[in-house]
Amino acid sequence: MKDDPFTSELKKERCTMKKLIALALTAAMMLSLAACSTTGAGGASSAPAASTSMASSKAATASGKTVGIAMPTQSSQRWIQDGGNLKSQLEALGYTVDLQYAEDDVQAQVSQIENMITSGADCLVVASIDSQALVNVLAQAKDNGIPVIAYDRLLMDTDAVSYYATFDNFGVGVEIAKYVEAKMDLANGAGPYNIEFFAGSPDDNNAHLFNDGVFSVLQKYLDNGQLVCQSGQTDFEQTAILRWSQETAQKRMEDLLAGYYSQGKNLDIALSMFDGFSYGIAAALEGAGYKVGEQWPVITGQDAELMACKNILSGKQSQTIYKDTRVLAEKCVGMVQAVMEGSEPEINDSKTYNNNVKVVPSYLCTPVSVDESNLKQLLVDSGYYTAEDLGL
Repeated sequence: MKDDPFTSELKKERCTMKKLIALALTAAMMLSLAACSTTGAGGASSAPAASTSMASSKAATASGKTVGIAMPTQSSQRWIQDGGNLKSQLEALGYTVDLQYAEDDVQAQVSQIENMITSGADCLVVASIDSQALVNVLAQAKDNGIPVIAYDRLLMDTDAVSYYATFDNFGVGVEIAKYVEAKMDLANGAGPYNIEFFAGSPDDNNAHLFNDGVFSVLQKYLDNGQLVCQSGQTDFEQTAILRWSQETAQKRMEDLLAGYYSQGKNLDIALSMFDGFSYGIAAALEGAGYKVGEQWPVITGQDAELMACKNILSGKQSQTIYKDTRVLAEKCVGMVQAVMEGSEPEINDSKTYNNNVKVVPSYLCTPVSVDESNLKQLLVDSGYYTAEDLGL
């Protein structure tokens, strides 16, 4: 049955109205989407809407989450910087941070980590004093579902560690040795020179890698007589300094000078693997009558501590290794963020760092050798130190 003219006209009007309502709703939705993509808080223009959204998402992930950071000591400037950099970067993402220093007391670090676990930490970042002493407490972390990231010192003999953020530790030794090689013109046959070695702490896996890097360059010069170690102490076990102690390094240098350099022999090179050692070595040399500028030996170092840099400028130390702790902290924070989100962090080494239980996926930052010739460029121009810090 056909509609009458009135009914037909009414249906046409209803159809037209539906179309108009649909168009209005569509327009409203388009305006709403445009407003969201072009304005930020308060209606101000906000071009990087995507990055703002990403930051908000990360903050939401971090909200209510706690990261425990276990650092070895505040007696070394570098660890203070490491802890501060990690804390500030994590807090900027919205995490609560529990930063603890153990002052090189192994049992204190164990207790600190236990307390972090009991307090409900969601992730642990650990720069160990003696990693083998942490095996049981790290197992507790794993049992509680807490991911663990090793910071600059590999956590040995445990499957509880997820990732490792560090520097190219073998490369650190290579850079120090290459500096000595170039400074003493060894490649062109110069010598013989008297050298003594000061390796790192035997309970730190990095120390072994540093040492391997050094001898990969210098062993041939010891073999052919261009370098002479009057004490004969070249094995790692003979030259290692427990807990990276400045006092122990000074005492060892005093003993070496008294035992092997008191009969008219001068020390030409003190190959030190840490700036703290270098301070002790310099003090021992001064005590034995050595003077800067007068047969003062080449003294190497590592960490580019402020005092070491000042000593380089004054001639008391020759070289150090610059390890930008800001970059290391950034890579570690990225690992924390990834494990919190269940994603994969950036790594660039999946073969080197075997902790006797597993190969730990790692990110290796690049170490750089610093002496008087490039110190300002690398450390001041980059903002790591100010000219005022160094008295420039």
